[in-house]
Amino acid sequence: MTDIADEAARLRDAAEARPLRLPINRRVDESHHAITPDGLSVWYTIQVSPHSRIQEVVFERKDRMPSEEECRPWLEALIVGAAPMEAPSFPGAMTRRFEAFERNPELEAPIA
Repeated sequence: MTDIADEAARLRDAAEARPLRLPINRRVDESHHAITPDGLSVWYTIQVSPHSRIQEVVFERKDRMPSEEECRPWLEALIVGAAPMEAPSFPGAMTRRFEAFERNPELEAPIA
């Protein structure tokens, strides 16, 4: 695998080319996936709806929870224009999921 910046650019390009439309069946093809030489699995998707866009990064390991030190460089390279927030995970999980929401209030239904 190349360095993080090059691989992140490839993942961003794949996600931009094939964003997932909401509501969706969350089937993601392998072009949104990278595996580092040390076994960190990185998935990056962009999900779009008429009024919002969600960037999502999922980190997985088979042997342990991915560390902050290995996730942070990927998040900085992948998530553009928004601050990622970590989603809660189950105890003992080997997966970490981060999301960044971009909303367009002009396209949202008014709050009653």
